[in-house]
Amino acid sequence: LRFIFWRVNFAAMADSSGLQFVSSFAFEAMQKVDVVRLAALSDPELRLLLPCLVRMALCAPADQSQTWAQDKKLILRLLSGVEAVNSIVALLSVDFHALEQDARKEQQLRHKAGGSNGESILVSQLQHGLTLEFEHSDPLRRLRLALSELLVIMNKVSDSNGEFFLKSSELFESSVYLEEVADVLCILQAELPSLLPIVDVAEALLHVRNGDWFLCLLVANVPDSFNEVCRGLIKNGERQDEESVGGRRRTEALRQLCQMNPSQALNIRAMVVEECHLPGLGVALTLDFKPDAADDAVSPLVSYVSGLLLGTNHKVRTWFGMFIRNGQQRKRESSSVLWQMRRQLLLELVAILPRSRSTHVPNNRDMEESSSSECSGLREEHVVKASALLRLYCALMGIAGLRPTDEESEQLLQLMTSRPPATPAGVRFVSLSFCKLLAFSTLVSTPEQEQLMVMWLSWMIKEEEYFESAAGVSASFGEMLLLVAMYFHSNQLSSIIELVCSTLGMKIPIKPSSLSKMKTIFTQEIFTEQVVTAHAVRVAVTNSLSANITGFLPIHCIYQLLRSRAFTKHKVSIKDWIYRQLCETTTPIHTQLIPLIDAYINSILTPASKANPEATNQPITEQEILNVFQNSQSDGGRGAGRTRYSITTQLLILYYILSYEENLLASTKQLAAMQRKPKSYSAALMDQIPIKYLVTQAQGLQQELGGLHSSLLRLLATNYPHLCLVEDWVCEEEVTGTLPLLRKMMLPSNTCRYTQSQLHQAFQKLPSSSPRLMRILEHLSLLPPADLIPYAEALTTSMALLLETGVPRRILQTLNKLWMALNTVMPRRLWVMTVNALQPSAKLLRQQRYTQNDLMVDPLIVLRCDQRVFRCPPFMDIVLHMLNGYLLASKAYLHCHLKETADFDRQNQTVSSLGVPGQPDTPEVTREELKNALLAAQVFSYKLTSSTESLLFSDLREVQCLICCLLHQMFIADPNIAKLVHFQGYPQALLPLTVAGIPSIHICLDFIPELLAQPQLEKQIFAIQLLSHLCTQYALPKSLSVARLAISVMGTLLTVLTHAKRFAFFMPTLPCLVAFCQAFPPLYDDVTALLVQIGQVCASDAATKARDIDPLIARKYTLLRTAEELGGSDPDVQLCYCVEATFMDIISSTLHRL
Repeated sequence: LRFIFWRVNFAAMADSSGLQFVSSFAFEAMQKVDVVRLAALSDPELRLLLPCLVRMALCAPADQSQTWAQDKKLILRLLSGVEAVNSIVALLSVDFHALEQDARKEQQLRHKAGGSNGESILVSQLQHGLTLEFEHSDPLRRLRLALSELLVIMNKVSDSNGEFFLKSSELFESSVYLEEVADVLCILQAELPSLLPIVDVAEALLHVRNGDWFLCLLVANVPDSFNEVCRGLIKNGERQDEESVGGRRRTEALRQLCQMNPSQALNIRAMVVEECHLPGLGVALTLDFKPDAADDAVSPLVSYVSGLLLGTNHKVRTWFGMFIRNGQQRKRESSSVLWQMRRQLLLELVAILPRSRSTHVPNNRDMEESSSSECSGLREEHVVKASALLRLYCALMGIAGLRPTDEESEQLLQLMTSRPPATPAGVRFVSLSFCKLLAFSTLVSTPEQEQLMVMWLSWMIKEEEYFESAAGVSASFGEMLLLVAMYFHSNQLSSIIELVCSTLGMKIPIKPSSLSKMKTIFTQEIFTEQVVTAHAVRVAVTNSLSANITGFLPIHCIYQLLRSRAFTKHKVSIKDWIYRQLCETTTPIHTQLIPLIDAYINSILTPASKANPEATNQPITEQEILNVFQNSQSDGGRGAGRTRYSITTQLLILYYILSYEENLLASTKQLAAMQRKPKSYSAALMDQIPIKYLVTQAQGLQQELGGLHSSLLRLLATNYPHLCLVEDWVCEEEVTGTLPLLRKMMLPSNTCRYTQSQLHQAFQKLPSSSPRLMRILEHLSLLPPADLIPYAEALTTSMALLLETGVPRRILQTLNKLWMALNTVMPRRLWVMTVNALQPSAKLLRQQRYTQNDLMVDPLIVLRCDQRVFRCPPFMDIVLHMLNGYLLASKAYLHCHLKETADFDRQNQTVSSLGVPGQPDTPEVTREELKNALLAAQVFSYKLTSSTESLLFSDLREVQCLICCLLHQMFIADPNIAKLVHFQGYPQALLPLTVAGIPSIHICLDFIPELLAQPQLEKQIFAIQLLSHLCTQYALPKSLSVARLAISVMGTLLTVLTHAKRFAFFMPTLPCLVAFCQAFPPLYDDVTALLVQIGQVCASDAATKARDIDPLIARKYTLLRTAEELGGSDPDVQLCYCVEATFMDIISSTLHRL
């Protein structure tokens, strides 16, 4: 009988594939303790949950509510008819505390023995096999047997160091007692949780047969532990689960757990990705997942794998890519999760293919047309899914290294060459298919497949315009075809690879050599270079081009063709296309616009080859440029918002003009060598462009304009420095700051608005209309600068009326404030209007009107104004501001003029296209005029001091401070100007004013020694006089050394000068010695010696001419004579008495100091 029992028992030892697992319905009922659902379970399903239900019915509950009491009665009624409940009740009657003590003692004993199987405290010597012992034992011994066996397995797992093993155990393998063993296992874990942590028990069950079944029963009876058990199994799992038996068993166990609780399958999959363990489990759970609502767009498998490979987590991407690579190295197995995934993807791919698609290509035209019929087209509802599949296969092949089978390659080629409907999704699908063909050209291996690809590409070219119009998208695949063709022609294979990766949205390795087949097809069969250029010009521009429009646009193609000089090579005009595209722009600015303009300018100025210097593009005409600014120029920019051209278009055209002029000037030498002189834009055109207004507008749009604002500022600083004055930027901050904004908020909305005629009438009725004029001006001061533009002409033409006597100072100051505000938006036009308005009355009668060019060539015109301006500090401030600006403008203009004339023959070439009359003929003359212009700022100050008899002292001092402040800024900006001015010299009477009023004049100490070395006597005198004032103002060690040098020079000149020159030199310079001594007392000895020497020389010369040899009589006689008589006396006598007077001044200053 025993032999028969063993035969039956061992025959029943099988795998868990035939066992009944807990259903998802039963697990959900246990999880929610839904007694109604539990009652609906069948007896076999209920048998698996008895351990938990019995404990639930017998143990004292924490919930003392009436509802649970009723549910507990139902559970007892449910258990009353089950026979196995009695055995479970018997198991719960054991003393688990004593059992736990024995188990811990056995663990300590095993630890001391090194894990060897010695004597057991839990189980005494077994007389029979473990299964028979379990059958014949009482409940306590059954618990001891199962606990002992489980502890042995758990100890072995902890000592295995991660190496998987499969423990053979009769207790867990005999199918006859599996349910009883499962009951014992569940009771042990529930009653001894500290001794048997559920995660450790789950890990141990993976190493026995039927372990996944035991694990599911254990978790089903403790449903709250589901996530804990799954996380523990995943965390302890292998990085690549299909590489080992243990990984596959772990994956299968977790898969069974998720089938038992499908609502948590996606959470378990997220744990897999988080830990980067068990990639096969993640795929298997995705294959098992059945969404409640079917999504026709993209399947869960495509979404999951795409997210892993195309996500931003590099660790996850590498981990899953290794799973794909390792899975391909094994033989194809139906049980492999990787091959199941590939099979499912292929089924999804085939399901969306057009039914009549085939890789067989007909030879005649009729069959070609029939292949493009509707039956071979991709259905609209499948387009998005097809695009997702294409990107997934690109990621699998490019990132994970998947090697497609012949079947996969064939079906992929069928999908890529299918023809979608004309929708935005269809455009996207065609672009992806085209890029996948470029990235994986190995998919095309046979001549038939190559012919099919060529036909498909030809269809793309033919249908591009229809797709763009029907789909309503700006970025179509036609631009990408053109761009790739241009890259192939210019052999820019790396750019093609970047384009492919950018379109696919992934970085995949593509060898340039793999593109050779596609290059041949493109350059020889589909797109020749001439076809590319001719087709590109006919492509429509992108409407409202901005950075918000993504993808590959016509602008990308035109830019590449400009760089490769294809248009000039094939004599195709691209000017009109570029102009139309610039006119169709808006913010935020597209990143390709500025490079496009730069490439276009280069193609205008630089020929494609030296052999054909005329092979250049044509520039945009002046009339086309004026059309963009036609409304803006009428009011200086106020109407820019009302034009049909956006501010972006105007700024781009301005950038084009400035950059064109700068590149033209920089290329003068090269153009002269090629005997080419491209035409520059006229000054009349530049005068009609509101440059400052546009730059001011760009300043507030820096985020939308990208780098355009900084580029414009750079070009302005180079070509129009007078528009980049520091004072103007500071004034703009004052005009547009917080305080003006608050003042504007104080302006009532219903306040009256004054017209230009009212303002003009108020000016005409001065001084009687002073209060009304003041109200109008105060109101205008609250307006933004752009709103003042209509009043500019009335304000400037009436400035001469304010020079009359009796005009309140507040009106002058307010007008100055308004003028400065207008200067922030329309400086050049305002300056011309102001200069013409402030002309002397004689010029006004002759109606002589100056232009911008006149003032730029001759800045002195600004100073040839009404003399009364020099008596009005607010207007003087305006004049000095204009003078400073025109000096910078003249300097920039002369620099450009010199650079142009340096390389061109001036007899045959025009100096400039500006056409200004009276141009200088040589660079030397030009430099001389520049010098005179710089000197003028200093010369007119002398006229000012000589014509201010009736000027108030405060006004005089204010005007002098304004002049000195301007000169100080000029000297700081360019110290050579200070040197140039002082080498030229100016009246000695101005020295006290200049030395005290110009802080930077101390730099003259650097070149006074050089000035003293000049051969002209006047310059030497001026140097000593200037030095005397500098020593008084700046008593520095450097001043002392220069003063010593000056005294030494005076001593040297005493010995070499003639009689007449000695008198002319020492008479104005001797008083300067007093200042030297006052500033530096150590110079007393040198000065005294010099004075004695001068006196001796003059006395000896005078003695030869004296009639009375008695010096006392001569002295008395001289003292009795008047100053007028002395003036006509001998020069030596005058010099002697000048020496004596100098001695007396030195002595008196010394005594005064003491």
